[in-house]
Amino acid sequence: MGFLRRLWGYITTAFRTSAEKAMNPEVEVEQAIAEARKRDQALRNQAAKVVAHRTQLESKIDKAASEVGDSREMAKQALLKAETSRAEGDTAGVDKWTRTAQAMAMKLQAAENNLSTLKAQYDTAAVQAESAKQAVQQNATRVSELAAKRMELLGSLEAAKMQESVNKAVDAMSNTMDYDAVSLEKVEDKIEARKAEAMAKAELRDATPDGAEVELREAISTVQADAKLEELKNELGLS
Repeated sequence: MGFLRRLWGYITTAFRTSAEKAMNPEVEVEQAIAEARKRDQALRNQAAKVVAHRTQLESKIDKAASEVGDSREMAKQALLKAETSRAEGDTAGVDKWTRTAQAMAMKLQAAENNLSTLKAQYDTAAVQAESAKQAVQQNATRVSELAAKRMELLGSLEAAKMQESVNKAVDAMSNTMDYDAVSLEKVEDKIEARKAEAMAKAELRDATPDGAEVELREAISTVQADAKLEELKNELGLS
């Protein structure tokens, strides 16, 4: 079992390495920037929820504060009415407005407790919202840096492609020149071989009786030509 796991690990590692080597660098750069932008959008969405929660708490706090103010004012008014009823000797009115004041006091207490809880939540939400905004800003900076790096990498990649093209052209020229040099050497060798063969045949011909006969005939022809020239000179009075 352990051997199979090691074998599978080796196969997956080899496959991943081969895939990475086979991948186009330009495609890798584009995938990296696309993934960064995708994560940036997801972070912005989450940060928006955090900031929205803080905003909602602000609205709830305003409403709770208004309820506290209303309950306090109504409790005061109930107490004043109870006091007026007591001054007038209205026992029923005193009882009525006292109970009303108690109810308003209980409502006030609940409103103040709610307001206190909302403020505590708001403090936490405010800190979280600031952290979320900072995270978005920092990530936006990283995305911008990555975009700039992308341009740099693509420029380097383009330069590398151009250099590779030039290298291929130079290699092709070198191969062509080497081929031409080899071809000319072969032609030169053939010419030298033919010259050597011709000179060898001439040398062999001179060494044979036929060659000597030809040389003799050429000598006779030369003497006869010289005699003919003298004859013509005499006719012209040039001797």
